[in-house]
Amino acid sequence: MYAELLEGAYDLHVHTGPDVNERKLDDLEMAERIQRIGMKGFGIKSHYFCTAERARLVKKLYPSVHPIGAIALNYPVGGINPLAVEMAARDGAKIVWMPTFDAANELRYLLAQDSYGELPPWAKVQLELNQQGKTKAGITILADGELTEAAQEVLAIIAQHNLILATGHLGKDEIYPLVRAAREQGVNKVVVTHPTFSSVSLSKSEQKELADLGAYMEQCFGVITPTYGTDWDELYEMIRFVGPERTILSSDLGQVNNPYPDEGMVAFVTNLLNNGFSKEDIKRMTATNTTFLVES
Repeated sequence: MYAELLEGAYDLHVHTGPDVNERKLDDLEMAERIQRIGMKGFGIKSHYFCTAERARLVKKLYPSVHPIGAIALNYPVGGINPLAVEMAARDGAKIVWMPTFDAANELRYLLAQDSYGELPPWAKVQLELNQQGKTKAGITILADGELTEAAQEVLAIIAQHNLILATGHLGKDEIYPLVRAAREQGVNKVVVTHPTFSSVSLSKSEQKELADLGAYMEQCFGVITPTYGTDWDELYEMIRFVGPERTILSSDLGQVNNPYPDEGMVAFVTNLLNNGFSKEDIKRMTATNTTFLVES
């Protein structure tokens, strides 16, 4: 059953190795695994470095798989750095994540007492750097309530190269103006990254508002195990409220103590099918919408 639901699908949020954090599998094993179950491709996410060159090497070894390079705008690439985005695009990257672990919103949440019951791998590194005095002030894309000049430049580059803009770990006060500005600048592919994640925590009504502005909600298996902000029943409700037409499914897996990303995707679609979602709805979220984002 899952083969039909994942045939031609992309998982746009996968944490494979080699990476700063230890990972459950590397890029090549991921390519082998999704090839076996008929998935089309996967987005290689590193919080630290651009993965476009890794994606190109995977493609050479697995020509039938479509690996997708990406960049996350944290301090290791210069933060909100238009030149880094330009070079990533020229190198073949397709996804630009706004700051994740270095986002001011994320740092406020992470450094609060008892913020995460189980620390994500990147959070452990961030706390270690913080204890060593090596962290900087969190990155925000706003100045006096408006997008910074650098953020506007990044949006212009994303629009020029027809890239996917993902919101990373920004807070809702930043996500709304970002999505609106992206639409004004002609960015046609906007993804709100795991909107239920603990530090982001968008309500279903807020997700629907952003979807109505043209963004896709990326619902991730990785927020369920361990629990980061939601559970299955709430996730089903949110997907129904926003609608499959504005939702994509990703694993957000690759952590050592979690299932393999493809196993997570199989569990995801199986749970949806067993809880009232039609095959057509699931295919829309796994294959149709993701193919639009990657290929159009």
